[in-house]
Amino acid sequence: MAAKKAAVVAAVMALALVAAMGASAQQCNAGELAVCAPAIIGGAAPTAGCCSNLRSQEGCFCQYARNPAYSRYINSPSARSTLKSCGIAIPSC
Repeated sequence: MAAKKAAVVAAVMALALVAAMGASAQQCNAGELAVCAPAIIGGAAPTAGCCSNLRSQEGCFCQYARNPAYSRYINSPSARSTLKSCGIAIPSC
């Protein structure tokens, strides 16, 4: 349980880091995906807020997938399941 919480905290911190980086941070704000941490990391059902934020960041998925801080989360089976549950197409980067 403590390991899962630590992973969620690490993911949220990584999301905040990417949000603070780069010129495209205004459009791509990975911090908005923190609400999806329980679904992406823990396999929980995504919330409506998670799905909404995923939709708003959909154009940024490939950018996040190329970032070493995020790639293991974005490319995970749980992330793909979360996208499917939200009715969002899995990008091919």
